[in-house]
Amino acid sequence: MRAPRKKTIDTVAIVGTGNVARVLTIALLNSGVRVTEIVSRDTEDSKIKAVKLARNLTARTSTLKDAQLTAKTIWVCVADGAIAEVAAQLAQLPVSWKNKVVFHASGALTSDELNVLRKKGAAVASLHPMNTFLEASTNDLKRTPFGVEGDATAVRAGKRIARRLSSGASVYTIRAEDKPLYHALGSFTSPLTISTLNVAERIAKQIGVYDPRELMSAILMRTVENFIKYGSAGAFSGPIQRGDVITIRKHLAALERVPGAADAYRALALNAVEHLPAKNQAEMRALLKNKKKKI
Repeated sequence: MRAPRKKTIDTVAIVGTGNVARVLTIALLNSGVRVTEIVSRDTEDSKIKAVKLARNLTARTSTLKDAQLTAKTIWVCVADGAIAEVAAQLAQLPVSWKNKVVFHASGALTSDELNVLRKKGAAVASLHPMNTFLEASTNDLKRTPFGVEGDATAVRAGKRIARRLSSGASVYTIRAEDKPLYHALGSFTSPLTISTLNVAERIAKQIGVYDPRELMSAILMRTVENFIKYGSAGAFSGPIQRGDVITIRKHLAALERVPGAADAYRALALNAVEHLPAKNQAEMRALLKNKKKKI
């Protein structure tokens, strides 16, 4: 009987020491992918972060000046504005780029940020986990979908690694021209949702509730659950859905007490009137569009 074949373990070098680099490094380790090198900038702070990140790995630490990059796959996890600059620095190293795959982790930028390495013979792609990354973020990327765009060879490799990191979550192939929209989708889903919740927090403080998370948590969690189950149209409820113009008028008047809240309300309410199942649309549209109208 033939012995089962061993699964190929990819080798990856991580370039960067920020939140995304940290989460990806630990997630790779936990999924059985060997991280061979952590590459930092040549600053004391970056070097310290690299050493800390490599502490539990069998990985070397290096800088952009002396990186060895023996791994088959290189994942550049730096700020968007630094990707092309870092790629140019990597291209100066005495490294053979043929048969290597290079990713960057930006959601907004295309694989063209890595053109200098593409010209050296590497297959390049943008490979972005659709999640939010904070200093306190968990290192678990299970069920996190990814977006990938770039050279065919790199896209195939990216899908394989992403599915391994996410335990089989979907990997979406994004066209280069659609990367800004893809990233904007993420912005609406996370930071702009937080911005909306910030308006709610400020409204709560106006009525004397200074830590409103307990007050908001049940309705917020149920809303997210409903959206995941039924989509935006199926999860939509409240006075706009009912066509309750009187209540909307009262909201607009009261929200003048909270700086900026009425404008945010109008923008989101107009979107709801135009794109979600709302009644009395014509009357509400007129009310929401006319700021000077007596309310």
